Amino acid sequence: MKIVLAYSGGLDTSVILAWLKERYYAEIIAFCANIGQEEELTGLEAKARKTGASKCYIVDLEQEFAREFIFPMIQAGAIYESQYFLGTSIARPLIAKGMIEIARKEKAGALAHGATGKGNDQVRFELTAAALAPELEVIAPWRQARFRDQFPGRAEMIAYCEQKKIPVQASAKKPYSTDRNLLHISFEAGILEDPWMDAFAPNNKDMFKLSVAPEDAPNKPEYVMLDFKRGNCVAVNGKKLDPLGVMKTLNKLGGKHGVGRVDLVENRYVGMKSRGVYETPGGAILHFAHRQMETITMDREVMHLRDSLIPRYSELVYYGYWFAPERLALQALVTESQKNVTGTVRLKLYKGNIMTAGRKSAVSLYNPAIATMEADPTKAYNQDDATGFIRLNGLRLKVGARVQGKK
Repeated sequence: MKIVLAYSGGLDTSVILAWLKERYYAEIIAFCANIGQEEELTGLEAKARKTGASKCYIVDLEQEFAREFIFPMIQAGAIYESQYFLGTSIARPLIAKGMIEIARKEKAGALAHGATGKGNDQVRFELTAAALAPELEVIAPWRQARFRDQFPGRAEMIAYCEQKKIPVQASAKKPYSTDRNLLHISFEAGILEDPWMDAFAPNNKDMFKLSVAPEDAPNKPEYVMLDFKRGNCVAVNGKKLDPLGVMKTLNKLGGKHGVGRVDLVENRYVGMKSRGVYETPGGAILHFAHRQMETITMDREVMHLRDSLIPRYSELVYYGYWFAPERLALQALVTESQKNVTGTVRLKLYKGNIMTAGRKSAVSLYNPAIATMEADPTKAYNQDDATGFIRLNGLRLKVGARVQGKK
């Protein structure tokens, strides 16, 4: 039996790799998607082989992640529960897709992951497998009582690694867990499980990896210009960039100015609430700029229709339905809505804030001659017409008021 395991080199997946090999008498093929973890990938292949993997694939998916996952999601304006930029959520379908490709290449019969039975990731991995490779078995050790009985806590996992001579760096008390990719880094569990704990207090500065604290950001604001074409950013400060280049450039700019930090309590798909702290410097800038570009180029009713679907689209991403037919249908609508979202946005970054400093477009729907409070030279709008407009729209309110007044 061959099993492809989503492998990060951390304590959990290192234990799971050895445990799967031992319990299933299987050949374990480790898989890691390079989606922007950077230094976390150093020495990963050697570690996987030493732990017992027959092979370790580290596949560079950064370009695909930016182009096919992050950018379409930005076009949709997706933010889960009005706060979360969906950095972990959007990465899981791509990782699972990559695992499936390796499984087919290696003729493996199963996929395995280290997601717990309490979280969202188990759903995201397995719904992707259901949509793309229903023939593959999915093994989730954390949902097996025999695994949980053997490893009720981190101390037992660390002891197991020592016994098996598995090379991991871990301590019995880790203050929080992290997940990093091109779009963000997340922090949760441990000391963060107390929602009253101030994650942004000065004594917690060392926790953050992608951004400086806003109070430590430069005292001088920095201006940045983003060029858009059909809803996608194609240049930063006049330099043409592909989606990956855009994300890397904006991450540096946002991180320098302390942009994109979020602390929230979110609703997991499985039913419980969870507290998470996130850094999304480049994504926050891109999302803000994209919205500003839309304000002058999108038709009002198209915008309102798309906006009404943001909560639904965001839920689909968060819950793991990226490859579901309803998400694909929504994406088609989003793509159509973006055909005229073209132009330039200028932003000011200053101590954690993103401020609009201008927007322009050759296809702008904003016409100052019509919007002006002065006389309209185009005569496109006759103020007298507003009398009938208000009278018709107020009719039902008058009727209702008279009825209720009689009561």
